[in-house]
Amino acid sequence: MATAVRVSEDLVKEARKYSRVDHRSITGQIEHWARIGKCAEENPDLTYDLIKEILIGMEELEQGEMTEYNLG
Repeated sequence: MATAVRVSEDLVKEARKYSRVDHRSITGQIEHWARIGKCAEENPDLTYDLIKEILIGMEELEQGEMTEYNLG
């Protein structure tokens, strides 16, 4: 269920710029930043790149795009 949330005009302006580059809606961009920020707070030792790879992997699992990993 969607909930209306007030955010600053500055955040909306920044999200508008990044959303165009990343081909997301403004809402989608803010949600993306929120997911990254939440994960970073919960895992302060992880880099941004690692967090992004984890989120991509989770999305691939949800989409059924998984393959078996063989060690060695």
